[in-house]
Amino acid sequence: MTHLHKLRTASILKLVSSNFDKNHLRSTRTPIHPIGYFTIVQNPRFYTTRRDSVTQSCEKWDTTSTAIANGKSDAQISRAIRKEAETALFDYLYFTRFLQFADAENMSKNSPHFLRKLVKCAGNEKGFGGSIARFLRYHPINEFEPFFESLGLKPSEYGPLLPRNLMFLIDDGLLLHNYAVLCNYGVGRNKIGKIYKEATEIFQYHVGVLRSKLQAYEELGLSQSDLIKLAVASPNLLSGVVNTTLFKVLEKLKSVGFETSWIIGNLSEENSYNWSRLLEALSFLSKMVCSDKQLGELIGQHPHILFEGSGEKMFSVVGFLLKFGSTKSQLCSIFLQFPQIPVVKFVSNLRQCILFLNEIDMKIVEIGKLIRSHPLLLGSCALKKTNTLLLHLKVGKKSLCRYIQENPQELKNWVLGKRLRPLENRRSMTEKTMFLLDIGFVENSNKMKVAQKAFQGNAWEFQERFDCIVEAGLDREAVCKMIKAYPLILSQSKAVIEMKIDFLVNHLRYPLSTVLTFPRFLTYGIKRVKHRVFMYNWLKDQGTADPRYALSTVVSCSDACFIRKYVNRHPNGPQVWEDLKNKIHLDQ
Repeated sequence: MTHLHKLRTASILKLVSSNFDKNHLRSTRTPIHPIGYFTIVQNPRFYTTRRDSVTQSCEKWDTTSTAIANGKSDAQISRAIRKEAETALFDYLYFTRFLQFADAENMSKNSPHFLRKLVKCAGNEKGFGGSIARFLRYHPINEFEPFFESLGLKPSEYGPLLPRNLMFLIDDGLLLHNYAVLCNYGVGRNKIGKIYKEATEIFQYHVGVLRSKLQAYEELGLSQSDLIKLAVASPNLLSGVVNTTLFKVLEKLKSVGFETSWIIGNLSEENSYNWSRLLEALSFLSKMVCSDKQLGELIGQHPHILFEGSGEKMFSVVGFLLKFGSTKSQLCSIFLQFPQIPVVKFVSNLRQCILFLNEIDMKIVEIGKLIRSHPLLLGSCALKKTNTLLLHLKVGKKSLCRYIQENPQELKNWVLGKRLRPLENRRSMTEKTMFLLDIGFVENSNKMKVAQKAFQGNAWEFQERFDCIVEAGLDREAVCKMIKAYPLILSQSKAVIEMKIDFLVNHLRYPLSTVLTFPRFLTYGIKRVKHRVFMYNWLKDQGTADPRYALSTVVSCSDACFIRKYVNRHPNGPQVWEDLKNKIHLDQ
């Protein structure tokens, strides 16, 4: 059956050939010589095809208008129709055009855009495969289109690469030969398109040249698998002479502790690399750090600093920071602590932060100070737009400048994706500061700054909470000392503080002075305190706990420590512990 099919195909070819003669397309009489994996044609034919061949053919195909009228979009082509189209295209490429089986199969299965064009041209869903087969019989296609698409290129990428005067693959023997060399070497077909796009000249090498280049790299120490990855990530390595700069980069990285497999593993096949620039970047980093050990740590923790953009992005960071007065030692420290984000994103964030600071009228001198003191912070923050910040923070530019200089870490709360809250106005800040000064805090001290961050709310709320503790029966000076030691006590509402004091005095039967000796009691949750005290009381009743323990001893330690030291002393302790836990949870 296969033999008969090929005989029938041969007769069809004669018919197509005669049609070509009528259209002034001469059939070749040039002898074909088999070389390697493909047949190579000497003195290839040339055709003038200014317009897309399939599009031209569509205009002549009598069912095309029906297909378009039916409104077939890419998304409406069913899987069954696509499968029939693949089969028809494969039959055409393999039986009619005599391409290798693997190549015909790859082109038919991995050129979806081209298949959609064929579907629109055929336009008849009944016997769809036969419809496309008839179309291909009388309308030869530009085979370079499905070929380049099957290599991983998009139509917008391969459009400029299409030969102007060729439409049959067999007419570009050197392309097919070098393509076969890469396939046989192990390069994935879907990755060869990137190589073709970036180093087209290697596909015009004479027979044996490309294979000899690959062998030369192998003789210099690269394994086949490493060389495949390098060829895809950096196609220009296969152009011209052997790239010795590549080996200088590899040797330098090996000298600081990296294996070739690690180096190549950090290369992205989506990018392309300039090895001369990489060597410059590596030399710069080597001079900037103090030792090879530091260089190894830096590259090991942040390989993207070196490899992203072949080091060009790293130089942009350096230039940016030097412009604002950063020193060599500061640069070294910055790179050693570099955040785990792409360098290009880091630079973008820096630029956005500077634009924001400039738009709120911060002085250049102050911007420079901020960049020198907090470069990692600014490079890590993807800030919202200036108008958005001013609108939602509800603050003027001058106040915002002053606030940022005093609280630069606040920038982390103004990034994309975070909800903005209005900043407290100047009057509120003044009142809060006066309250803190009144209870004994020293102005501009570290404790004052900690307390200001801990206190969320208005000054009158803090005063109300403070007064309720004093009114419970404690000395004001003693309460002031307590708040200075544990400012988080006032971050709770008045009702919560009163409830905890009531629970301590009226339920646990501890004296009110316990609050002064154990002020952290007011920061613990009621559930935790109940659980610990009730368990401790049970253990005392069982005679397995010392009755002299202070409340702080019972409540302060972690659950694991409490269970180990106290609960496990009684055989029924763990069960009682769990029962109390469940009961307290249900009661709440």
